[in-house]
Amino acid sequence: MNPQGGIRRRALPAPAGRGRGLLSALVSALLGLGCAGQASAAAKGARGVQFATVDGTPLLLDVYPAENGAKPLGLIVWVHGGAWRAGSRASPDLLGLTSRGWALASVDYRLSTVARFPAQVFDIKAALRHLRAHAPEYGVAGVPFVIAGSSAGAHLAALVGVSNGEGDLEGGVGSELKASSAVQAIVSLYGASNLTSILGQSSPHGRSVRVPALELLLGGQPDAQPELARLASPVFHVDASDPPLLLLHGEQDDQMPVQQSSELEAAYQKLALPVQLEVVPGAGHGGPVFTDAAHLDRIDQFLRARLLGPKAE
Repeated sequence: MNPQGGIRRRALPAPAGRGRGLLSALVSALLGLGCAGQASAAAKGARGVQFATVDGTPLLLDVYPAENGAKPLGLIVWVHGGAWRAGSRASPDLLGLTSRGWALASVDYRLSTVARFPAQVFDIKAALRHLRAHAPEYGVAGVPFVIAGSSAGAHLAALVGVSNGEGDLEGGVGSELKASSAVQAIVSLYGASNLTSILGQSSPHGRSVRVPALELLLGGQPDAQPELARLASPVFHVDASDPPLLLLHGEQDDQMPVQQSSELEAAYQKLALPVQLEVVPGAGHGGPVFTDAAHLDRIDQFLRARLLGPKAE
């Protein structure tokens, strides 16, 4: 005991080499338990999280935290492309936005080789509901949700974004049916918006890609499935409550006509909704130009301005 009656603590000799590093790390971790920021969920990522099972097939998602480890500005939910029949959630195109303060989740959906539309929309909305119901676990509680995608994924992202609450497109996939599937912004990279007009706008090469893809998605061509084609077209769902929309599309896109983005822009403009279309000069269908530093900055600036206000620009 010391003279004041307390316990005398004997100083331990400092360990050398690797042991010193291990002990220091352990001490730091223990001391940090009382600090709110040290174990913040905002810094957590997750891979291969199962958010639903359909017909015995698990649907998974990956969560990437904002790189600065702080609470993210928002969560970008990424929907991959692949003509609705291919592709995967691996290597999401907008992963570079995590270095700009955004978290990102990349999600599975049933491909058209497995299930016809609207199964894809049901699955993506199930992922949104799961992410919102478990937001504290992923460090995204209270932040805005953004839906984004490229090509066929952009079509699905836009459709999900403008159809919040529509019974025919909500579905019953997943277990978090009481959570909201709403999003606060949409980012579309060279996506479709009107399946009733796309073939008429397409080049011969574009038709060679879209005709078989639409056959799988809809179970027939749009003129043979007119009601389903309209249901699958974002332009027919736009209303005054829809969130801000950013569209990027290549000027020389020979697979997805640039008129598709122009149609969705026009539907937004008709209702005076916030929309921005950038036609990328000389660009085709996809490519690194859409995710270079300049375009990632434009996406970041658009989302900050629309979701976080002037101070965040």
